[in-house]
Amino acid sequence: MKVILIKDVKGTGKAGEIKEVKDGYARNFLIGGGLALEATAKNLNDLEGKKSSAQHKVEIEKQAAEELKKKLEGQHILVKAKSGGHKTSEETAVNQKLFGQVTAANIADGIAEQFNLQVDKKKITLTDTIKAYGTYTVQIKLYAGITANVTVEVISDDGEIKR
Repeated sequence: MKVILIKDVKGTGKAGEIKEVKDGYARNFLIGGGLALEATAKNLNDLEGKKSSAQHKVEIEKQAAEELKKKLEGQHILVKAKSGGHKTSEETAVNQKLFGQVTAANIADGIAEQFNLQVDKKKITLTDTIKAYGTYTVQIKLYAGITANVTVEVISDDGEIKR
């Protein structure tokens, strides 16, 4: 009997596959347990519709990621941060450490504020922790194989650019 697997079944196949199995196994275990459907013309047609719909969704997401990459690639993002400690007249702003650190969430907020674009903070990759004023290159993974590199400049919360 031919069946369409709804869920992954160990030793039989993965969800969405069409398999030829013994009648008793199909009726009693797979169909009875809600793991498969009988491979009728209607069910096969539904499966094809679901596969094409899923493929269309993937293509739309990929195109949206490409458009977002075009908008973000090479952009300069300003992130304001507070510095810790007291600054003496001899101390330069370059040596001044931040109070805490700049996180992916801070960068995502900066992108939303400056460019009106929503980027998930989980997609922002920080190679090192940002604990001082300066300019950093950050990679944003938008989709599988689609990444954008942006420049993040950390400035003082009073608006001064510290270099």
